[in-house]
Amino acid sequence: MEACASAHYWGREIGALGRSVRLIPPQYAKPYVKRHKNDAADAEAICEAASRPTMSFVAVKTAEQQGRVMPFRTRDLLVRQRTQTINAR
Repeated sequence: MEACASAHYWGREIGALGRSVRLIPPQYAKPYVKRHKNDAADAEAICEAASRPTMSFVAVKTAEQQGRVMPFRTRDLLVRQRTQTINAR
């Protein structure tokens, strides 16, 4: 799977079922997209990238690891919204 916030959740769920999960950073899968960005093209690019022998994968984050990042992401969102409000005047 391509690594994103929801992929870590699903990685934990699938891992709990006894399957092995490997996540690919999005910047590594992007060069393999051949046409417009859609789910089918993304899936094909991820499969192509995963088949490369030198591909590096990221570990699935625990819920605690994802939770520790939330205050920083929330602050970043609030700063961006404040900047948008100031620029809209």
